[in-house]
Amino acid sequence: MSTFEQATPLRTSRPGSDGEHLVQQRMGTAERADRFYAEQVLERLNPRMREFAARQEMFFLATADRNGACDNTFRAGPPGFLHVLDDTTLAYPEYRGNGVHASLGNIEENPHVGVLMMDFLRDRIGLHVNGRAGIVADEDMRRAHPTLASDPVPGRRARVWVVITVEEAYIHCAKHIPHLQRVPAHGSGRSWGTDDVKRKGGDFFGAAADAPERGPFLPPPRADAASWRAEAERVLARAVRRDHGADTGAHATTEAGAGRFSGWFSRSTPA
Repeated sequence: MSTFEQATPLRTSRPGSDGEHLVQQRMGTAERADRFYAEQVLERLNPRMREFAARQEMFFLATADRNGACDNTFRAGPPGFLHVLDDTTLAYPEYRGNGVHASLGNIEENPHVGVLMMDFLRDRIGLHVNGRAGIVADEDMRRAHPTLASDPVPGRRARVWVVITVEEAYIHCAKHIPHLQRVPAHGSGRSWGTDDVKRKGGDFFGAAADAPERGPFLPPPRADAASWRAEAERVLARAVRRDHGADTGAHATTEAGAGRFSGWFSRSTPA
């Protein structure tokens, strides 16, 4: 047994989903994928990843509800609005928006999120971060992290924070990322938090103009919060039990989902 083998535990399970492993077999890319997993997929943010994340002005956020229906959205702010709290934790503020809260609603039902940071201007590279998210009130966040600065721009005041525990972090390669250039700001710049319809983009896609053809919108009665939460918790508990029955360590979770992620590699030492 070599000194390296003695000092370094083996990684014997593959990250990623069963579906992607199946497609790799079909497409003949399993060996390429395993090289990528071994060389590029980390369970935490290394120093270069932390520096990259801390200077981003935007990212894309993927979420799904408890039934698997997906949503992808865009988040932006001044450099540093995506806070790197440590090598396994990111946090960002949720600003005032259209009131729908699709991403926050999905996180309430299903904590799994995917973050994609793209640098189109300087490095022309991307960083994927997958993990579990939770919603934290602004006052609780500042009590836990008193060094967080308060943004003076009214439209950028945090309503709540989303805190993400990192499970996977890996590169998005540069070969298909366009290299863009920053242009001078026009007018007064971004209209953070505005309710001015024109400054928000107006009816750019003509959806509101077509609304009469779709008939009147009469929302059904809303379930009270306690009943809805009880049903959501039952559905999530069933999903956790299914995970326990199907997983062998690569994606196992605790019953309440509160346990720290232990990694997608089953670690063992050579016989």
